[in-house]
Amino acid sequence: MNITVNKTDTPKQKPDESNLQFGKIFTDHMFIMDYNPEQGWHDARIVPYGPLEYDPATAVFHYGQAIFEGMKAYATADGAIQLFRPEQNMQRINQSNDRICIPPIDEVFALEAVKTLVDLERQWVPKAEGTSLYIRPFIIATDAFLGLRVSQNYQFIVILSPVAAYYPQGINPVNIYVETEFVRAVRGGTGYAKTAGNYAASLKAQQKAAQKGYVQVLWLDGVEQKYVEEVGAMNVFFQIGDEVITPPLEGTILPGITRQSVMELLRSWDVKVSERKLSIDELHQAFQEGKLVEAFGTGTAAVISPIGELCWGSEIIKISKETGPLAKRLYTTLTGIQTGSLEDTFGWTVKV
Repeated sequence: MNITVNKTDTPKQKPDESNLQFGKIFTDHMFIMDYNPEQGWHDARIVPYGPLEYDPATAVFHYGQAIFEGMKAYATADGAIQLFRPEQNMQRINQSNDRICIPPIDEVFALEAVKTLVDLERQWVPKAEGTSLYIRPFIIATDAFLGLRVSQNYQFIVILSPVAAYYPQGINPVNIYVETEFVRAVRGGTGYAKTAGNYAASLKAQQKAAQKGYVQVLWLDGVEQKYVEEVGAMNVFFQIGDEVITPPLEGTILPGITRQSVMELLRSWDVKVSERKLSIDELHQAFQEGKLVEAFGTGTAAVISPIGELCWGSEIIKISKETGPLAKRLYTTLTGIQTGSLEDTFGWTVKV
């Protein structure tokens, strides 16, 4: 399948790289590809960025059949642009597609489409420290029909946004609220899929946390509300003594690409890493015994986000006001590989 390109006649002014925020500015073009049962995925095209028009009965508005991904493109010192483990994102798109009954994409072609779009918009890739071009692929159900059934028609769309750090705090520790009332996912549900409904389900708790002055929510399991799962838009790690612990992938949390990369890095440094259940009680006990050394979230948007404090009911678990040495080393290494300032010995980066 070829990709047709229709360039804009009215290019936008590039933003000030020193004043970027996250997800508020978008580039000149976007990628769109359609699906129907007769033709499969077809009509791949790059067009000027702009509003999309849909029938009010479009399925995604009513039944939430939608998935998305998050990726980044980075400028290197030698003028190149590179992606970080993009084939993993393409695989995860199809994992999410399968759970939400969306037809699979051709992963190789989808990555080629992303690279073609980023290459066209290469002047939008910011070069300032801590910045990148955020890539948002997503797929939505487009049948105009009221009735709960699998859609027959879809669109795969990719948009781009030059961004700075996800959290205003940057690499400084953030404070997290432990949610004990609402739940996000249970085994057998959609927790492992990157689908829009998961994030809608998290908003009430996120709003409550913000009202209490906390940046994010730490979710507990949806059955016993006892075991740590993930932090909002991030996977989570805790260092207790000499062991770094992250919750296992059992269908309720996202299989994060940064999460996997962090585990591979830690193991290459001979750090003990365990994927195991970690109860909030065990975490609190480790804090009381002085064994809770560090905590941090991991994800494409934030990369590494140190956790300074957890609020669990009436208990305040103070971890650190400073970024811990492990989180700092992970952040420096990952961003170094992503931007090309450190050698990629893992083969994680892909040139555009």
